[in-house]
Amino acid sequence: MVDRAKGNRRELRRCATIVVVIGLALAAVAAASGGERRSSAPPRWILFTATPAGIGAQQIFRITLAGRGLKQLTKGTAPSDAPTFSPNAKRVAFARLGGGIFSMNVDGTGLRRLTTNGRDSLPAWSPDGKQIAFLRPVGDGWRVYVMSASGAGERRLRLAPAAGRPSWTPGGLVIPTAVGDLAKIDPRSGRVQKLYGALIDVSVGLSGTAVSPDLSTLTFVGPRPPNPGDKDCGDNLPCPRFALYIQDIRRHKTPHLLARDAGPATFSSDGKSLAFVAQNRIVLRLLKNGTSRSVKTGAVAPTTGAPPAWQPR
Repeated sequence: MVDRAKGNRRELRRCATIVVVIGLALAAVAAASGGERRSSAPPRWILFTATPAGIGAQQIFRITLAGRGLKQLTKGTAPSDAPTFSPNAKRVAFARLGGGIFSMNVDGTGLRRLTTNGRDSLPAWSPDGKQIAFLRPVGDGWRVYVMSASGAGERRLRLAPAAGRPSWTPGGLVIPTAVGDLAKIDPRSGRVQKLYGALIDVSVGLSGTAVSPDLSTLTFVGPRPPNPGDKDCGDNLPCPRFALYIQDIRRHKTPHLLARDAGPATFSSDGKSLAFVAQNRIVLRLLKNGTSRSVKTGAVAPTTGAPPAWQPR
């Protein structure tokens, strides 16, 4: 009986060991499978404009938020800029000087010309992805136009005031106006539906204005004080200097300087972060606590003349 009991205990220990080994092996396989699923998830891109190899016309590039996969998406002798993602993240609209508004796939394929006016600029998708708003010069100002995502049905919103960079948010279509305020307009007629009491500096232009998806915050590019002792522009005059400003428009707070020598910004689709170019790098800034990190783009230096574009989640 004693020998039989000992044998049973040894068999139980052997079985327990086998179970543990099998469990560890299955856990390893599951972890590996999970890692593969994570690594196979599509990358999230950010688009920006830069001059290829420092020469020629500026073009649109893409790179991941981790700073990998740099690729030039547009080519040619005409400058391309102002890229913006469709809400489903599958298409990109952009402006090409002398060409009009175009759209393409995220990898640069599937190029389609949407408008033929060579000065059309700053496209913005509607939240449902079915329409695109953009600007076109008319007379002495820039006016808002709307068309389908395929370029059909192009029409001017005749009741809209002269405008800057449009933002088409879930809360409505908004434009910065020539008097420095932000206006919500009817996307069918352009009739002003609401003014927000914004304090946008219009001396530099209105193309550098961005609005958060919940219409609580805006950013714009404006002049800043010169650097002490700056006489670099000759005749003992300082050079013009610019900065990115931010304003809480729900609380009607005064705009404050966010980043010196920075270009126009773009809000992330959740409104929690900003992307802008400063010091030849793309800066991603979390609005809640002000922390920032840079996305390095190697030998391709992003320009501050046009805002980057986040790919929606």
